[in-house]
Amino acid sequence: MGDPIDRLLGGLVERVTVYPDGQCATDAPVPRGVLAGSFNPLHAGHVELARIAEERLSGPVAFELAVLNADKPPLRAAEVRHRLAQFAWRQTVELTRAATFREKARLLPGVTFVVGADTAERIVQPRYYGDRTQDMLAALDEIARHGCRFLVAGRADDQGRFVTLASIALPARFAGLFEQIPEERFRRDVSSSGLRQRPS
Repeated sequence: MGDPIDRLLGGLVERVTVYPDGQCATDAPVPRGVLAGSFNPLHAGHVELARIAEERLSGPVAFELAVLNADKPPLRAAEVRHRLAQFAWRQTVELTRAATFREKARLLPGVTFVVGADTAERIVQPRYYGDRTQDMLAALDEIARHGCRFLVAGRADDQGRFVTLASIALPARFAGLFEQIPEERFRRDVSSSGLRQRPS
């Protein structure tokens, strides 16, 4: 199993960096930021958000695609390669086996995670930790110990309400882990799921 992507899918490595030219590395430096998502499909909002995050972080932002997901079946090899093809000659992708941000922080210490407000809200909701507040706090504590933080973009919810950090109940102890991108710097009311539902 010489191909790095096959090795990752087989569980032999936890992280593979895929460069725009298709070259892969299993020991690349950790980027300044990563924008995690399913990218099904990649859209202009993702690309614009990564660009704005690079400006705010003064460093490179890669896209992170996890082949394992806490709520869905693992991605098959063909689907992984299909999604990676969207980034060819455009962006660097961190391909990981990290289903949670706690696991991502272990693989990418010191990174800033670029997330939408909907994701930020899930990160601090105990119901995503089996309704155990202590487990949620322990996860945030570990993320902080790995030197990671979150850069948050506002996002329209299903009712069309624009959700920002101001409307999320952050645990006071960890509020400093989260930073809002001002709405005037980034607002794109588009989602991958919405694009998938459009008639072709």
